Amino acid sequence: MEKVLIANRGEIALRILEACREEGLSTVAVFSEAERGALHVREAAEAICIGPADPRRSYLSIPTLIAACEVSGADALHPGYGFLSENEDLAEVCTEHGITFIGPPPEVLHLANDKVEAKRRVAQAGVPVLPGSEPLDGEADLMVRATELGFPLLLKAVAGGGGRGIRLVRSEEELRALLPRAREEARVAFGDGRLFLERWLPSPRHVEVQILADAHGHVVYWGTRDCTVQRRHQKLVEEAPAPGLAPGQRARLCAAAVRAARALGYVGVGTVEFLVDGDDFYFIEVNARIQVEHPVSEVLVGRNLVREQLRLARGDPLGYEQQQVELWGHAIECRINAEDPARGFLPSSGRLWIDHLPGGIGVRVDTHLYQGMEVLPYYDPLLAKVIAHGETREEARVRLYSALRRFQVRGISTNRDLLLEIISHPDFASGRLATDFLERLSPGL
Repeated sequence: MEKVLIANRGEIALRILEACREEGLSTVAVFSEAERGALHVREAAEAICIGPADPRRSYLSIPTLIAACEVSGADALHPGYGFLSENEDLAEVCTEHGITFIGPPPEVLHLANDKVEAKRRVAQAGVPVLPGSEPLDGEADLMVRATELGFPLLLKAVAGGGGRGIRLVRSEEELRALLPRAREEARVAFGDGRLFLERWLPSPRHVEVQILADAHGHVVYWGTRDCTVQRRHQKLVEEAPAPGLAPGQRARLCAAAVRAARALGYVGVGTVEFLVDGDDFYFIEVNARIQVEHPVSEVLVGRNLVREQLRLARGDPLGYEQQQVELWGHAIECRINAEDPARGFLPSSGRLWIDHLPGGIGVRVDTHLYQGMEVLPYYDPLLAKVIAHGETREEARVRLYSALRRFQVRGISTNRDLLLEIISHPDFASGRLATDFLERLSPGL
């Protein structure tokens, strides 16, 4: 592995560039016609335009990405997150063309992408899972199984992930009404219209475990993360380690994550996601990629997770045992998005001007922003991730509050003020977290 094509954009493309430099690898950036001036384009050793602004004709086009590898001589491809990061077709085509896919092998992606089969495999390994159904095609089968499980339920896409393809249904009538649209949206979004049902928990926490697995049978975890504060299944605030877990429960979660990884034959960097309900926890899915929230684990461990991805894709052994993974302190991350919470979280686009970006002890900002850049409506609204690290959770929280206040941009709307309200709220400060956090508090925010 000598030259890596970065099949992504934004701040994750910059992270991959930095990690490749540390590993002594050449880089090739790809960009749409709308992003010629982007930072990742300027920073890479080479850059190739792969099509128009529409991501379906550029960043999501597998033939175009493979052609870019062949033209540039790239012998590896890093998908980042989002876009095609968990696409087994891309991984297979890379293999067929002699290109190293920097992620899990195609067969692992196939298993991880089938949420029902993944649940079955990890359940056989002794990992708790939520009661649910097999993939159900016919309306009659769905209704029968829904009655057996009992409402309310989650209607989920078999091939969904990352919080997408999920609907809460509270009655048989609601299920009948949502079913055709849910099936079609799953087919369009994931290429698979199959749906299944899963027990709904009213106020759980969303806790995940960062895992790393090499091709030689070694698996380690980098502790837990809490991603409970969400809006419509999309994470807003993440922290590590997950607060409020008893030592025994934390140990059981991490052990279950390792069992799940082994059950799927996992290789690479990934995240095992759970719902925590009191003393109980249940497996949700494996995200077979690097996560947006990975920096909070990095700062606790003191290692570059993207660089670990490169090493594992190259076939290197992990080179350390679980007891050598030491976590220090607490870290919290907020996602700054180009959206207007006061107008129903409508996306915001336009020319952006930077008044100030935060820094200082224990503060990290991952961003692709530059002065006068055009924020485009075609892509994910993520502008920046502000991460604060401290000896205690409270120290990290106070540092994050100060850092967010100093994050000042003009020209577009952002969710910064909402994030300030969330992390300064007494419930967040005391660690009273649940997935309905934002809904419960929204009247006062």
